[in-house]
Amino acid sequence: MIGMRIASGLLVAGMTATATACSPAVDRATATVPAAPTATAASQRPSETLSPVLEQPLPNVKGKTFTSAIVDFPPNARAVAHRHGAAFVYAYVLEGTVRSQLAGEPVRTYHQGQNWVEQPGAHHLLTENTSRTRVAKLLVVFISNTGDKLKIEDPPT
Repeated sequence: MIGMRIASGLLVAGMTATATACSPAVDRATATVPAAPTATAASQRPSETLSPVLEQPLPNVKGKTFTSAIVDFPPNARAVAHRHGAAFVYAYVLEGTVRSQLAGEPVRTYHQGQNWVEQPGAHHLLTENTSRTRVAKLLVVFISNTGDKLKIEDPPT
C-alpha cells in the first residue's frame, strides 16, 4: 500500500514537471468558469476545480489524446452532474474521501488510495467531498477524442 502511494506521488510529480516544462495549460480541460455570485449561489455548496497536468496525443492511436488532471474538492464540495463525452476516465483518490455515483449504479465511497473507471458516455450523477473540514483530491486520466470537451455539465434544472 505504501509503495502504491509513493509510486502515485512520483507519477503526479513527474507529470507536473513534464507539464510545466512541455505543455501550456489546457483550456478545454478546465472546469467551468464560475458566474458572478448571487444570493442563491452563496447558499450553494462549493464546487471542484480541475487543473490540467499533461495533455499528449497518443502516438499509436490516431485521433486519441491522453490528458491528466488534478481535481481539488474543497470541504463539503459537490460537482454538478456531468458526462465526459466519449472519454474513458480513470480516477484515483490522492487525498481525502469522495462519494461518487454513476447512472444505474449505487453510490460508492472512495478513500485515499482507491480508484474507479468510467466508461465512455457514463453519466456522473454525484461526485462530492464527504468531509466538511478537509480537502479531497483526485488524479483523473482521460483518454478522449482529440479536441473533445472533457467535461459537459448537465443543464441547470
